Amino acid sequence: MSTTTVSTIPVGTYAIDTVHSEVGFVVRHSGISKVRGRFTDFSGHFTIAENFADSSAQVTIQSGSVHTGNEQRDGHLTSPDFWDSASNPEWTFASTSVEGAGEEFTLHGDLTINGVTRQVALDVEFNGALASGDGEEKVGFSAQTVISRKDFDLTWNVALEGGGLLVGDKVTISIEVQAAKQA
Repeated sequence: MSTTTVSTIPVGTYAIDTVHSEVGFVVRHSGISKVRGRFTDFSGHFTIAENFADSSAQVTIQSGSVHTGNEQRDGHLTSPDFWDSASNPEWTFASTSVEGAGEEFTLHGDLTINGVTRQVALDVEFNGALASGDGEEKVGFSAQTVISRKDFDLTWNVALEGGGLLVGDKVTISIEVQAAKQA
């Protein structure tokens, strides 16, 4: 099978390949370290339009699919103290606009967590495209944003004896996407 690497973003509609993609986050813990986690159940699609500014993306994340490497912490995150996955099973992102063009751009959109919707801006990097000899086309992107937990009513915390809080307010969300062009 021969492949060709493409340096421009091919126009079309793409479905996220969840086997080769990841939605992760990082948050400060105890004021001295960072905890990393990821979601194992998510889906989405996006369209790269001829007029790049008309491009769009939609993603759904199952909030109960969090994995931080610690079962007890995962259980606490999905409890009513944090995002209450039983009552708020899905988080969504729907783009509202694209700023810039080319290999780096900003994707603006509505992020909904626990029923609270806020505007966020994802800094996106186009990682490349691959066209295989059998006609399959794939693209890859990296994206990142920083949100405030408080903006989404995620306020649970514990004051530390020496000062500060157990869980930081700022959360970095990182996304790695590989997607396949739809027929």
